[in-house]
Parts: sequence; structure tokens; C-alpha cells
Amino acid sequence: MSHTPDHHSTDRPPAVAEAPPLAQGVDDEVIEANRRLFTGWQWWLFAALAVIYSGFHLFSLNVYPLETWSFRIVHICGALILGYGFYTGAQFLESHDGAQPRRWMTWLGYVLLLPAFYALFQVGMFWQAFQNGAMRIDPATEAWHFGLPLIAASAAGIMLSWIYRQTRGRMNIADLVLMVCALASAGYFLVVYNSPLRMSTGTSFAPMGISYAAIAGSLLILELTRRVAGLALVVISLVFLAYVFAGPYLPGFLGYPGLSVGRFFSQVYTDAGILGPTTAVSSTYIILFIIFAAFLQASKVGDYFVNFAFAAAGRARGGPAKVAIFASGLMGMINGTSAGNVVSTGSLTIPLMKKVGYPSRSAGAIEAAASTGGQIMPPIMGAGAFIMAEITGIPYTEIAIAALIPAILYFASVYFMVDFEAAYKGMRGMRSDEIPRFSRLVKQVYLFAPIIILVAALFMGYSVIRAGTLATASAAVVSWISPHKMGLRSILKALELAGTMSIQIIAVCACAGIIVGVISLTGVGARFSSLLLGLAGFSQLLALFFAMCISILLGMGMPTTAAYAVAASVVAPGLIGIGIEPLVAHFFVFYFAVVSAITPPVALASYAAAGISGANAMQTSVTSFKIGLAAFIVPFMFFYSPAMLMEGSALQIARVGITATIGIVMLAAAVQAWYFGPVKAWVRLVLLVGAVCMIYGGIYTDVLGLVIGVLLYLMQRRQPADRHEKSAA
Repeated sequence: MSHTPDHHSTDRPPAVAEAPPLAQGVDDEVIEANRRLFTGWQWWLFAALAVIYSGFHLFSLNVYPLETWSFRIVHICGALILGYGFYTGAQFLESHDGAQPRRWMTWLGYVLLLPAFYALFQVGMFWQAFQNGAMRIDPATEAWHFGLPLIAASAAGIMLSWIYRQTRGRMNIADLVLMVCALASAGYFLVVYNSPLRMSTGTSFAPMGISYAAIAGSLLILELTRRVAGLALVVISLVFLAYVFAGPYLPGFLGYPGLSVGRFFSQVYTDAGILGPTTAVSSTYIILFIIFAAFLQASKVGDYFVNFAFAAAGRARGGPAKVAIFASGLMGMINGTSAGNVVSTGSLTIPLMKKVGYPSRSAGAIEAAASTGGQIMPPIMGAGAFIMAEITGIPYTEIAIAALIPAILYFASVYFMVDFEAAYKGMRGMRSDEIPRFSRLVKQVYLFAPIIILVAALFMGYSVIRAGTLATASAAVVSWISPHKMGLRSILKALELAGTMSIQIIAVCACAGIIVGVISLTGVGARFSSLLLGLAGFSQLLALFFAMCISILLGMGMPTTAAYAVAASVVAPGLIGIGIEPLVAHFFVFYFAVVSAITPPVALASYAAAGISGANAMQTSVTSFKIGLAAFIVPFMFFYSPAMLMEGSALQIARVGITATIGIVMLAAAVQAWYFGPVKAWVRLVLLVGAVCMIYGGIYTDVLGLVIGVLLYLMQRRQPADRHEKSAA
């Protein structure tokens, strides 16, 4: 080969040592199109707020716990203030044009500050009244001096923010109004929920001020969600909110007696809704692991992970695609968002995949499928495991162990899909001079220590919070022996990064809490369960198929965390109602909520990858659906073979794991038309039958699938000439 002489040259090691720039920038912060870039005192102000926000959570979780509801209220309020500070509601003005916002908009913003600050002032007066022994606030005072000014300022501020355009480096007066409204709403909840009136929520005795604050708070959450996660979740939330008041007029199983505005909103901002399980998880586990991920980013561990993947898998055929599987799966597990991970690692892996011969749509689809798989990869599972533990009461460690075989099957499927496509198209791997040396990277293998410490601490019985804190601290300590040492400045930068990274997921969890509140308060989940029960009497497979469709539909266009939280509230109780074990039911729902990110027609991860690869978005989503096909089959096997979730004897678990893996290989072969050589259409069909038999998990189906696999293998080995001819083509 042409590069062989260089391999022995004296200056070779330094040249290879420079290879890591191939993976530089993986840890760089992704700046969204509507994200402000502050300078000067504004930068210092919001950087300090972000650091304080992250530090507040570390302190409260580890040193001085706050009362639960108060902690969650502050958690959401802080995210709203940071979110409205960092994300604009309209397009930016170009500074080089010299354009300025229209004067009347600016003056209207200042006018709206008056009712916003007045509502905040009244919160202080209410607190003073309770301190002086008052039992409740006069309803007229709550309405005219707090509730109506707050709602008016919130609604008008949101609408003004849609048309108020400012340069990227400047704060927006409309968003300042919304920040004050967020403080006033949260302040009222803190005052009332720390008084005996907290017990009145959901009753006719509840003060209307709770409903006023909840309406304003819900509007602010919905608007921030629109800015950071798009319209999909907002539209779904509005549909559910409309159902609250339209439900009494709907026919059939959707109908219910109805709730008044006051009664519904007096409950939606409690642990039955917004302050419920989704915010419980975002305020503890998710924020903690975002801080952990930020510390890893600050110490440049992401760059190391990707370079390690290049060194380990880069030489294999289709090398960059296999690097994407390893690196994106690992990073996606930590950062908890499929589309976000596509942007961070895909900007590196997708161009390299195209360079070795993958079409644009395949390169994007592979990255999307791998990043989506990170959400089902234990031990972190993109925070999904923590929400599942919160909702089901099943210990986190049990959930992480149960996720092991399904995750292996998914990544095995993606790996062999990639490998067989590379073999079919005769692709090469990367040359040794294109990748860093493995021997060099092994010397820094200690950078994996924080993740190892995290897993070890969890399985030693430490709480998730304590384990996450230890892992975060270890990330800083490990950096001291790496090229990117973390001093005080870097630690503060990591805390600031964590504060900004957390905005999206907290907004999404709070918005999902609105949907969960509607489901729990209207009883629509129970009616859906009865529908599933009726279908199960007809056919359990039909009931599972229907549950799959609803889970995917609910998850389309939504981040993983919100998708699972909503689907778990709607679909999982119905599956449990037809006799499925809670762990199996929730894993079934979780998988389909996750793969909604690569399911056409609304596939967030695939669309993000298409934006990088330059391919058609729909073609990319169809291809990623094909690559991740195993994720649409395996969940059905949870029901027919619970051993896949580690439920059964060691022998049963081993047999199911091995046979299902073989079945996954045969599935990939059927999809990619390559099984030890190119295969004809009828062979692909037989391979598909054999794959389903192996994945199914029954002893007789396993034997049948194995026989099919062996016979086709022997047949393929007898056709070397055809295979080589096809490979050359």
C-alpha cells in the first residue's frame, strides 16, 4: 500500500499524534439559531445566573434539601428566567443593518412591566399578610391586584415577544416582562403552598389566586417550550388542554363529566401535573446528569471518546459508520437528546461516512439511528431510566440491568446493517494515517473513569444523586492528569454550561407535566386502558400493535423524555390492565417513544442528520427507520419472552440473548441483501422468516430459525464467484 513506507518513518508518531484534531469540537457548545450571544455586563449577569442555578441544585440535592414542592417551583422558575434570557421568541435583527426595534414596541414593553412588577409586589404583600397570621387573601384582591395583571402581562408579553426583534447580543424588553411574570407566579406558589391553603387544591375552597398563577405559569412554560423544542409538544399540550373543557361534549369513551377552569388549574400546578413525576425527575436526576455531562464536556472527554472510537473501529470496512455507532451511542446515553447528539457528533462522522462511500441519506440515517440508540443504552438511558423508576417504583438498578439485552440487540442490529451495506457496496475502512493510534489513546483510558465510577457507585447501592455527584467530582479530578485540566475557571464554565444545557429538558418536562396533569385529572388514561382491554379480548397482538402506534404518535416531534412521560401516562396503564407486567409494559412504551425520533414522517433525529448530510429529510428518515428496524420488533418480544428483560433463570436469559442476537444478524442480512455474499429476493424473505423465529424466543422457533440460518449459510458459501462479482460491482 502506498502509505506503508511512511509507517516506518521517524517522524510518524508526531504526525499520528496530531490526528485527534479529526475529532476536535465534539465538546463544543451547540448554539441554536434563536440563542442570544451576550457580551459585556449582560454576559456576566446571565453566566452568573446559570452558575448559581446549577450550584443551587448541587447544594440542595447534597447538602441542604428544600421542601419538595418549593424545590420544584424554584427549579422551573429558574429555567424560565434563564430560558427567556437566552432564547428569543422572534428572529434576530442583523446588527450590520443598523436596524432597531420599533419605538412603540419598546414603549409597550415598558408599559407591560408595570402590571408584571405590580403582581410581583402583591406577592410580597401576601407573604407579609401570612406572616402576620392571615389565613387567606381576599378574593377580590387576588383577582384585581394579582391574578388579572399577571395573566394580562404574561399573555401580552408573549405576543409582543413574537414580533419584537432585537440584535443577537441584546436583551429583549418583552422577555424581561416574562421573566418578572415567572418570578411573580413562582413567588405566589411558594407563599401559598407553604401555608395550610396547600391542602385546598382541587376543591371549591382553593383560592382563585392558585388558578391565576397556574394559568400564567402554564402560558410561560408553553412559550418557552416552543422556543427551545419547537411546536410539536406545544400543539399536543394545547390539544390536551382543550380536551379538559371539550370533553363533556365528546361522544363515546372520550366523554367525561368535565372540570371548571378554576378547579382544573388549581390542581395542574401540583404533583398531579406540572410538579409531578416529570419535574421530579428533571429537578433531581436529569439536572444532576446534565451537570455531569457538562463537566465531561469541559474536560474534553467527548473528543477523547470519539477519537477512541476512530482508533478502535476506524480501519474496519465502512469505518466512520462504526465509529458513529460507538461514539454516538456513548454520547447520546449521557446527553439525553437524540437530535442534539446528532448535531454534536454527526458534524464529524457524517462527512467522513460520505468520504468512504456511504450515500448522504445513509450517512445521516446511521448517525440518527446511533444517536437514538443512546437513549436506550444503560446505565443512564438518556434519563429515561430515572423517569421509569420514578413512575413505576421499580429500583433504578433493576431497570438498568433489564435494559442491557435490548440495548445490545439494537446496537448489534445497527452495526450489522452498517457492516453488510459496506460489504455489499465494497466500501473501505479508513487508512492508518487517517486515524489516531490506538496505543496512544490507551494511555488516556483513565478518562473513562467517571463513567465507571458512576456505574460502580450505582451498583454498590449508592443513591442516584450520590453516585452522580461522585461521578461529577471524579470528572474534575481525572481532568487534572489529562491535557485539559479543570481549574476554578473551568469548573465555573462547566456549571454555566450545565445551566444553559438544562433549559430545554426542564421546559420539556414541565410541559409534559401539563399533559400528565390533564390525563390524571380527566381520567382519559383509564378510558384508554378500557379500550386496550377490549382489544386484548379480541387479540393481545392487536392491542400491542395499537399501543405501539399511539406511543409513536405521542412521541413524534418530542424529545425522548417528554415522549416517554406522556406515553407512560396514556398507554402503560392500559398494557398493565391487560395483564402485562409493569416493567415489560413501561419498556414497551419507552422503546417506541424513543424510536419516534427516527420514525417517518416526523423524525427529529433524522431531520437533524439530513441537515448535516445534505440529503432529503424524508429519505433520511425512511433509511434510519430501516437501520433501526430491530427497535420496532424487539419490544414485542418483551411480552412473548420476558427473559429479554432479565426475568427468568440464567439459562433462559443466556439462550434468549444469544438466539435473539443471531436473529438480529439475519434481520440485518435480509434488509441489506447481504449474507456472506449478495442474496436474491427469495433468500431475503427466508432470512426474514428465520430472523423473526430467532427473535421470538421459543425453543421450537429458535431451532427452526437456526436451521434456516445454517442452510442459507452453506448455500451462500457455495457461490463464491457470484459473490465476488457482485462485490466488485
